[in-house]
Amino acid sequence: MHEGAENRMSEQTLQQPTSIEELQPKMQLEGTVTRTELYGAFVDIGVGRDGLIHISRMAPRRVRKVSDVVKVGDKVSVWVQSVDPETGRIALTMVKPPKVEWRELETGRVFEGKVVRLEPYGAFVDIGAERPGLLHVRQMGAYVRRPEEVVRIGQTIEVEVRSVDRRRRQIDLALHTEDQADVAAVSEEEEEPSLSPMEIAFMQAQAQAQMERRRPARGDRSRRRRARDDDDDLEEIYRRTLGR
Repeated sequence: MHEGAENRMSEQTLQQPTSIEELQPKMQLEGTVTRTELYGAFVDIGVGRDGLIHISRMAPRRVRKVSDVVKVGDKVSVWVQSVDPETGRIALTMVKPPKVEWRELETGRVFEGKVVRLEPYGAFVDIGAERPGLLHVRQMGAYVRRPEEVVRIGQTIEVEVRSVDRRRRQIDLALHTEDQADVAAVSEEEEEPSLSPMEIAFMQAQAQAQMERRRPARGDRSRRRRARDDDDDLEEIYRRTLGR
């Protein structure tokens, strides 16, 4: 038996189109090798035109000779790589294509993926592309220090594509929160009315006091004087707020 037996026709019945117009990229088909050349093999897939499997698409590894993988008369399982009904050209592959092609990875697009690996700096998520994308810990939340605080291996999550480097085969992801802006706006609207005038004044005074403490002071006497002033300001705010 020749190498590439894993790509031979499976027992599973596949949908078999009858015309080239019915072919779609990534469609799995069954066919018979009709001719071999140095550059590849032609396969009859039952649409009136043979498709070509280029030698580079016969296995994930490098193939030196077409005859090392297939010969005339072999039954094979193939996937449609591309099709041009006008010219009648059909490109096939014996390498199962990824669910998500590189050309489909657009910034902002949301995918559902599975966490496959955790590292101190983030999590790798399989979204069906050629390789997993990196969900950096910075993209998991403002107060997240370790990826284990948010995700676990095997968990299915929704992620958004931040950037794609096709040359380096790198995919950067962010944790996707549906209607994130609306949720934040609602939270702010709900939070603000719940504060009493005294609480608002107190928070403002605290912020002002913190800013004052950050200013450089010369000597302990200056620091103590500034602290007393801060306390007096807070007391004055309390008195005005309570009306006393």
